[in-house]
Order: sequence, then structure tokens, then C-alpha cells
Amino acid sequence: MDIQPIAYFRSPFTSKFGLPRQSGIVETLHGRIELTRDYATPEALRGLEEYDFIWLIWGFSENVDARKHPTVRPPLLGGNERVGVWATRSPFRPNNLGLSSVRIVAVRPEDGVVEVAGADLMDGTPIYDIKPYLAYVDSHPGARGGFTDRKQWQRLEVVIPDELTKTLSPQIVQTLTDALALDPRPHYHDDPDRQYVMPFDGYEVVFCVDGNMLYVKKIIPCIAVPEKSNRIICR
Repeated sequence: MDIQPIAYFRSPFTSKFGLPRQSGIVETLHGRIELTRDYATPEALRGLEEYDFIWLIWGFSENVDARKHPTVRPPLLGGNERVGVWATRSPFRPNNLGLSSVRIVAVRPEDGVVEVAGADLMDGTPIYDIKPYLAYVDSHPGARGGFTDRKQWQRLEVVIPDELTKTLSPQIVQTLTDALALDPRPHYHDDPDRQYVMPFDGYEVVFCVDGNMLYVKKIIPCIAVPEKSNRIICR
């Protein structure tokens, strides 16, 4: 079966680093679905405004050439314990397909755009299908969650000096704070002197982590090189 994208996603995250590991856990993270030319018609979106949530079926476009294994190492388990791939939501899957539930913020039929919140998709991610979320069949209160019932994400306390956020909107600062609180680092990293760089919404965010505290050191604006390359320069 050959399937083609019906839309692409636009997000402040231009790389996998820092991207929320599940949909819905950073509710302040806004993005938009841009339908392709064949489907960017008001008719295709008719009635979608009557729903609060939708399912997105999308492709892990950054993992196309990655080797696939029957077991994976979930970050929630520290990256050391192996679990069967079907018992996880790992991006390293045979067919590279992802599934996310996101909240509808606005439907713009005239533009072929759906604005959403809580997505875990990187900028430019291909979307293969959109389906409405139906609470009476999609919600299962009390359902077991495997190892996620035994392990919980430990959120960090994020410190961003006021002088670094003067040019940023309160919405962007809140989204950045919420995303950083999830600890973007690989779980086996524990070096308080190590600095990390996370691309976010046209900036490079430099931070370090000491214990349960995350300190933002720099927020560097980036500019795109106006040529054929996709290079970004930060200064």
C-alpha cells in the first residue's frame, strides 16, 4: 500500500531534541496542520469544528533509515531495560507511523489549516490521516498502562532569567518552560556542567541541569540562510 501525506505539521520544534515524548503533556504547545493542495478545501474540513479533539496518524520522517529491532529501550525506563516494540510508543517502528491525540484550537477551512494544542510532532512532519476523537469509544478510564503505571516522569524546576525573555511573548515563555520541565536530556546523562542546545521557535536555547533544577543560560536568535540550503545561523 502506498500512502501519501494529506497534510504537514508546523511546530516550534525543528528537531527531535526537546520534543514532548507524548501528545497532551505540554498543553501550551501550539502548532498547526496545513493540508496539502489536494485536500485544502473547505469541504474536506466541514464539520470538524464540532469536535474538541482529533487523532493524527503521521510519519516518523526522521527515522526512515534507522535500523528496526523487535525490542526497544524506553526513556521512561532509563534507557537500559528492553521492552517489545509493540508494548511501547517508540519512534523506531517497522512502518514509522505515529499516533497522537491533539486538541483543536481553531479550524480555518478557507486556509486549509487546523490549529491544535498538545502535539508531539516535529516541524515538517507528514500527516497521513485525521480522525475525530470520540470519547465514548476512545476513552477507557481505569485501563492498565503497563510500565507507565510504575514509572512517572520527574518534572524539573525551570529557571529562565528575565533578561533572556524580554523579546519573547508570555505564551512562548510558558511553552518553553513546560517543554524544558520534561527534561529533554537522554536519561543516562547526569553532568551538571554539561550544556545542551535545544532549537525552539527560531532560537537556540542553551541550558544545563543540576539535580531537579534546569537553568537556561542563553537564548540565541537564529536566522535562516536565504539560499538553497536549509542552514540556520544563530548569533
